[in-house]
Amino acid sequence: MRSMLQSLVLASTVVFASPVFAISCGNTGNGFNAWKAEFAQLAKQQGIGQRGLDALAQAQYASRTISADRNQKSFRYSLPKFMEIRGANTIIAQGRKRKARNPNFYAALERQYGVPAGVLIAIHGMETAFGGFMGDSQVVSAIVTLTYDCRRSDFFRPHALGALQLVDQGSITVNTKGAKHGELGHTQFLPGNALKYGIDGNGDGRVDFYDISDAMASTANFLRQKGWQPGKGYQEGQPNFKVIEQWNAATVYQQAIAIMGAKIDG
Repeated sequence: MRSMLQSLVLASTVVFASPVFAISCGNTGNGFNAWKAEFAQLAKQQGIGQRGLDALAQAQYASRTISADRNQKSFRYSLPKFMEIRGANTIIAQGRKRKARNPNFYAALERQYGVPAGVLIAIHGMETAFGGFMGDSQVVSAIVTLTYDCRRSDFFRPHALGALQLVDQGSITVNTKGAKHGELGHTQFLPGNALKYGIDGNGDGRVDFYDISDAMASTANFLRQKGWQPGKGYQEGQPNFKVIEQWNAATVYQQAIAIMGAKIDG
């Protein structure tokens, strides 16, 4: 998986009404099915339709997600070690080629959102190796499991409801695959963020995070909505570095994106 939850402590971005009753949680899979029945009542209150409720009913306790969530290590590394492990030199080299092959695409994104190609390409490379691996876990099961788990229930709850809403809309299904923490698509959006910042980049009338045009436009939109200032710098100490912090909470990740982005654009 190219993105880890420790790097995705983004603010919950879908506004749902507060629940009128408390939702339990658990630290093993034993109470998962009973909890799903509770969560279904909350989902109904929040306007989730039958397709979303059916997806919730079919969700399985994601043991691999829990294991990954409790064994994250790479963000403890120094910046040089982190960049080495994540293949920064390869991302930079491939990123330059990707920009050169499709300059008009990235120029159009920068005109519309103000975000330089290097930043978007660096994120794409870091998250999924340019779409080479977008995850092998069921998005709904992963995000629902993390909502059930007691460690970060409040953080994941809006994203679980967001995933069920995406199912209602036909954007994903219960079988859609993503990263172990429920992130989806080329740049690994959590479902609630996908709902709020998703953009139809190719003009086909739907937002598909597994389509590169939609994913990159959505990523640019996320950064712009978080305060990206067109034409301003994005290295540490410059105005837009604070926006990169909104994409990912890990300092080494933020630093790596800024460094790689500049080298790709250079």
